[in-house]
Amino acid sequence: MGNYAKTESTHYLQVALPTPLRRVFDYLPPKSGIDALSPGIRLKVPFGPRKLIGILIAITTKTDIPPSSLKHAEHVLDEQPIIPRDLLDLCRWVAHYYHHSLGETLSTAIPVALRQGKPVAQQTRKLWRLTYPAAEVPSNIARNAKLQLAAWQLLKQHLKGLHEPMLKSLGVSSQTLSALEKKGEVECILEELPTLHTMPQSILHEAPLTLNPEQAHVVQQILQAAQQFQTFLLQGITGSGKTEVYLQLIEHTLKAGRQALVLIPEIGLTPQTLHRFEQRFAVPIVVIHSGLNDSERFLAWQKAIDYRAGIIIGTRSAVFTPLAKPGLIIIDEEHDASYKQQDSLRYSARDIAIYRARQANIPIVLGSATPSLETIHNAKAHRYRHLRLNQRAGMAKPPSIELLNIRGETLQAGLSSALQQKITQHLEKDQQVLIFINRRGYAPTLLCHECGWAADCPDCDAHLTIHRQPAHLHCHHCDYQQPIPERCGRCNTASLFPVGAGTERIEDFLIGQFDPTPVIRIDRDSTRGKSRLQQLFKDIHQGEPAILVGTQMLAKGHHFPKVTLVAILDADSGLFSSDFRGLERLGQLITQVAGRAGRGTLAGEVVIQTHHPESPILNSLVTEGYDTFANTLLAEREKLGLPPYGYIGLFRVECKKHEEGEQLLLQLRELINQFLQHNNLNGPLGVTLLGPLPAPMEKRQNWYRWQMLVSSPARQPLHTAIAFAVHQLEGGNQMLVKLARKLRWSVDIDPQDMM
Repeated sequence: MGNYAKTESTHYLQVALPTPLRRVFDYLPPKSGIDALSPGIRLKVPFGPRKLIGILIAITTKTDIPPSSLKHAEHVLDEQPIIPRDLLDLCRWVAHYYHHSLGETLSTAIPVALRQGKPVAQQTRKLWRLTYPAAEVPSNIARNAKLQLAAWQLLKQHLKGLHEPMLKSLGVSSQTLSALEKKGEVECILEELPTLHTMPQSILHEAPLTLNPEQAHVVQQILQAAQQFQTFLLQGITGSGKTEVYLQLIEHTLKAGRQALVLIPEIGLTPQTLHRFEQRFAVPIVVIHSGLNDSERFLAWQKAIDYRAGIIIGTRSAVFTPLAKPGLIIIDEEHDASYKQQDSLRYSARDIAIYRARQANIPIVLGSATPSLETIHNAKAHRYRHLRLNQRAGMAKPPSIELLNIRGETLQAGLSSALQQKITQHLEKDQQVLIFINRRGYAPTLLCHECGWAADCPDCDAHLTIHRQPAHLHCHHCDYQQPIPERCGRCNTASLFPVGAGTERIEDFLIGQFDPTPVIRIDRDSTRGKSRLQQLFKDIHQGEPAILVGTQMLAKGHHFPKVTLVAILDADSGLFSSDFRGLERLGQLITQVAGRAGRGTLAGEVVIQTHHPESPILNSLVTEGYDTFANTLLAEREKLGLPPYGYIGLFRVECKKHEEGEQLLLQLRELINQFLQHNNLNGPLGVTLLGPLPAPMEKRQNWYRWQMLVSSPARQPLHTAIAFAVHQLEGGNQMLVKLARKLRWSVDIDPQDMM
């Protein structure tokens, strides 16, 4: 349709609604007019038979819809925009880059309470004071009204007024204050809560540590860019004191009257991070992560936007937190895959944070001992400034690393006899040992010895994991659970036995083998209770001899000074991954886990069990370090045109009938190819399509899964092709739309998980 414009002065509202459709919707202004309207406010609007809460994006004088077909917005929910202009612009960029609905992007960015239309709480407090200070008690307060007399006398002693909580603590009720207010003797004033502008407290609780020369150089280099955008890669070996660098950079940011946003990869790191920050800083700190309830998250969000918090610490979603005075962004463990959202809006918090820093013209620090290959590539291309910390803080030395050949060895719960001897040696020295395996549960498979039957999930292409606490079979992909059978599901024999070892089985073995040494298991199952993880860490930090068993929850950022031996049981699984990022993640994981050893004054040792001790890539990592390992992988990626030397997007389709997903992607591929040929975007320098192919896990949660990879050596052609495809799926091609409505489809830009 063409543009419509009435001859009279008419305005139209462009509103983003929480629907999957990648567009904004036009409405007529509310009948009260447009005087109080501005982008960023919420509106309640009719949408079919429903009423939805939308965000006003723009006011325009043109529309592509016949004005007679448009409906009026019904209610204006805000007097002022609840979404500041910079956050609104950020969400528009995110929706565009990830080819996602703007309305759903905004819903991701704001607290649930705001999505539901609840009012923004005013950051004020009630101050009560005498209306007319007098020498004697006013005549309209009766002599027998003892409560009113006491309240009046109290306020006379505090002519500047008292806040309501203080009055209540002194025994003055709200009923008494209301009675005095009706008589005109007291008045209530709404006073704004103090911001960081008005708080008299100093910035620090404790003095900063003395930096070593490397740390001091890093801080100096970053501070030189304090008032401008610059991306810094801070590559520091594990234990090199990156956190102290962060703390001192934040101190300078706070002294400049600005806020710092710190992203961390896991909720499990939040308590120790918050504790360390609260020990150092006297300014208000808020935490934002998925473990908060709606009201807690809303309160933290408001404190950040109202400049009532100087430091915001959070996991992935905290990247959308509005900042009143942004000054610094820090992404700790920037390589971590958990920064990429894997459903709905599939965004990278790291990449959004870099865009935010550019938008606010402030520095951003990407910290890691094992940077992602994309980040290393950007540093080599001088898009990022590369800074290094090559020595451990204090007296700690890097651990020794050994590849332990277990080929032909008899393993007990995944542990070789040589490893068991090393564990004994370290425990006899009153030290701690960490056993790492990235597999929770008792065993990954229940197998029949007679016929080879394995207990599989009925809804996924995956084996059921055996759990013993409590005893059951569990699918870690769809959460399906069932009791452990006594007989084989195929031949009905009782010859069932567990294959492989998970954290529970290893824990059981270690308890029996090394009694009475405590065995502390840390995985998703053992840390479900509230504060359970903090209690386990408290037990570890007591420093008594102990064996720690855990998954990657133990690999990130933890400081265990008494751990002197780290054992990695199953390094081989990452050597043969079907995902092209598999080797990169293996190297990062081994390096991160190894970094838990010898962080105190005691020497550290790392043992990596493997059936492939001659593996060139493993030997490169162990003998030459992560840099050489990463450069080898980068050279391979360049030959294959894989990221970071190319750009990819992934169309995913889920369907109930196996053939429907393939049919949809085949039709979509044909349309894309026609588009590419017409626009000269095909060929080796254009866009390449791979698929449709079944996903590596073809069936999940009773849905069949197909995918098609779109790749290009340049970013713009890739996005052009994907934008065309998305348009076809949403309405450009009616036959495709009809088929797509039966299925679930999504697009993933810069996918981190090909499963």
